[in-house]
Amino acid sequence: MCRNIKTLHNFQPPATDDEVLASALQYVRKISGSTKPSQANTEVFERAVEEVAEATHRLLDGLVSNAPPKDREEEARKARERWQQRAARIAQQG
Repeated sequence: MCRNIKTLHNFQPPATDDEVLASALQYVRKISGSTKPSQANTEVFERAVEEVAEATHRLLDGLVSNAPPKDREEEARKARERWQQRAARIAQQG
């Protein structure tokens, strides 16, 4: 999975439309191999982003979880800690 695509399920507050759209854009960029499509491909690229976002909304709306919702700030803190640990390991290797 592309590292820029974030988990959107089971958060409080729920994922925003902007977060869903950003993930859809990252997915289409990854699959197409292009961060900015040519003029000839712009329409199909943008349509794909919209369709992936719609499918993502349907998926998120249909998923259920018995786990308590995750806290965004806590998850961000954990991600920063993991990044710092990776950076420290890389610095030690270098």
